[in-house]
Amino acid sequence: MVLSEVPWDHRIPLPALTPGQARGAVALLALLCFINSYDGEFVFDDSEAIVNNKDLKPTTPLSNIWSNDFWGSNLSSNSSHKSYRPLTVLTFRLNYLLAGGLHPIGFHVLNIILHAVISALMIEVFAILIGGLDYDETGRILNHAPKTSLLAALFFAAHPIHTESVAGVVGRADLLCALFFQLSFLTYCKAFSRGSDGAYRMCVQWVVVSILLCAAAMLCKEQGITVLGVNAAFDVLLICNVNVYELSQRLLLRKTPLNMREVLRTGLPTRLALMGFGGMSMLYARWRIMGTGPPAFTEVDNPASFADNIFLRIVNYNYYYSLNAWLLLCPWWLCFDWSMGCVPLIKSATDWRMVWLLLLWCILIGLISQALCSQDGQRRRTLTLGLVLLVVPFLPASNVFFRVGFVIAERVLYLSSAGSCLLLASCLGHCCCRWARHWKLLCVCVWSLLCVYAARCALRSNQWRSEQRLFTSALSVCPLNAKVHYNVGKNLADRGNTTAAIGYYREAVRLHPTYVHAMNNLGNILKERNELLEAEQLLSRAVSIQPDFAAAWMNLGIVQNSLQKFEEAEHSYWNAIRFRRKYPDCYYNLGRLYADQNRHVDALNAWRNATMLKPEHSLAWNNMVILLDNTGNLGQAELIGREALRILPYDHTIMFSLANVLGKLQKYKESEGFFLHALRINPNAASCHGNLAVLYHRWGKLELAKKHYELSLKLDPQAPGTKDNYNMLLRKLDQLKQPPP
Repeated sequence: MVLSEVPWDHRIPLPALTPGQARGAVALLALLCFINSYDGEFVFDDSEAIVNNKDLKPTTPLSNIWSNDFWGSNLSSNSSHKSYRPLTVLTFRLNYLLAGGLHPIGFHVLNIILHAVISALMIEVFAILIGGLDYDETGRILNHAPKTSLLAALFFAAHPIHTESVAGVVGRADLLCALFFQLSFLTYCKAFSRGSDGAYRMCVQWVVVSILLCAAAMLCKEQGITVLGVNAAFDVLLICNVNVYELSQRLLLRKTPLNMREVLRTGLPTRLALMGFGGMSMLYARWRIMGTGPPAFTEVDNPASFADNIFLRIVNYNYYYSLNAWLLLCPWWLCFDWSMGCVPLIKSATDWRMVWLLLLWCILIGLISQALCSQDGQRRRTLTLGLVLLVVPFLPASNVFFRVGFVIAERVLYLSSAGSCLLLASCLGHCCCRWARHWKLLCVCVWSLLCVYAARCALRSNQWRSEQRLFTSALSVCPLNAKVHYNVGKNLADRGNTTAAIGYYREAVRLHPTYVHAMNNLGNILKERNELLEAEQLLSRAVSIQPDFAAAWMNLGIVQNSLQKFEEAEHSYWNAIRFRRKYPDCYYNLGRLYADQNRHVDALNAWRNATMLKPEHSLAWNNMVILLDNTGNLGQAELIGREALRILPYDHTIMFSLANVLGKLQKYKESEGFFLHALRINPNAASCHGNLAVLYHRWGKLELAKKHYELSLKLDPQAPGTKDNYNMLLRKLDQLKQPPP
């Protein structure tokens, strides 16, 4: 249906712009709001989805992105998150190839550009939803609500809720999904053209293309399938001009029978059948791809879904909805993670937070009643489509159809925010008409809101530039969130401030007494500080809470080895390997345990297993060479050292160890070559200079020996044995200088 005039549009306090100018203004605002995140780091989930994701590397077969999840794990694995987003991963891989590695600027710039393009396209989407579908003589869509659609697009471009999706690289999934969502909707609109009789004609090919674009959106993020619901609502309300309220009255009260011939004439059943078939096919394919079924989430991820009874689940789900609505309305308190106590559960009907649920449903019922019963057809359609755009994209995150792995996630509101922006712009338009006397005040309010949004975006984007800022910013928003304290502590530990990190890890454990990852990290720090007894207690507690926590078992073994509890340490290491069969670091530490017990064969076997699982495991290779050297197996040590250098040709530690072996075998020339190569890589290695000096001393090159002894002592005056060897050399040189008797 064409709406020739949107009565409130001319009252919107914005200048009249051409379509090109409007798109440019919206894109520019989007760029300005988020441009300061262009040089940010990889933060939070970026480490798993990008930095540690092997699917991005050119050496990984391209076909892997179609069988692995968003995080690089095989979809058939029980530990897989089941997030199937191959097109998003493909763009990450292209970023990697174009930048020649993991350089975050290229990733961030593309995110910002995508948001600017999506924001500009929103003008056309809003124009159709508000002003209807109409074409000029050239076949281009006419905008009957230029100012309202521009205002809604400006709100969308500057909405702070988008910061996570734009400034966080993993938000690429939401951006690409939104882009294909828009293209699918606009393509669906293109399927309709007006005939000479004023009625719409349908082109089935464009409907099929729209469904294919929906599939592309779904391959970027699962939320993309919801565009089919928006397309169906658009078809019913604008193309077929159905009055939902009158239709429901006719069906429920049976006052007037439904004219099926008229319904069939519109072609609506055909289009709905096509979209239904396409949607069911996509869902079936998605289910088959998931392999082992839906992902398994824990109570920590989504505590409301584990509530004792259905009443408490429904109450808490609705409380989550109210918080999401509040974030759309007032996006000031933003947090990278809302789990682990950030939103305490409502456990009784007397909880004061029940007020928020009642308020939410009062507002929704008021909007729905206006959308259904308003005498103003324009207002009725705009409100209905705004609510559809608000609610339908949110449905996959609502816990209605399946359990989700989060409490609140700002990124999932990217598309839903378009509906809230449409409703806000329409509401302001009505206010401008009704309160014309206060037009200047409304104008100030509109521009002030845009400025506040833009300022909040700039501030929040700056926080997303580094993990330190991001994690610290969450402390004031979610002080009860154990994961926030954990991440602050981890970031401090990574930067070397272990003393401060301990306090945050302890607070994380206090807030969430079964937080095994915090216990593991705290235990590691205490281990490094030689506070072994408390470290052992923490790690033992972690594995008792989560018996399959392989990393904690390994760390417990390291602590027990340091406490000389050798049997317990061996038991812990083997538990770690039982729960993670391919665990090269654990085999390495097991080898160290065996070496401490003089179980040389077992140590060599453990280190060999480590190198088989991880051929570039330098420490395991080096320890094998050193152990064989110390036990007199020089020939085997030489073979192992040469094998290691074929895999790690620039590892100076292995060169050093092999050079020592070759020196003992009196292969002085080869030994000298490895020593010198190691020193070219690491010229400040005092031990390397000292051992090279010993080689020259044995070889009879005394001046060179003197030079390298002096270099070694200059780098490390306390180097064991070097000073004695140097003094011995000086005495020998003095003897050589004395004339024969």
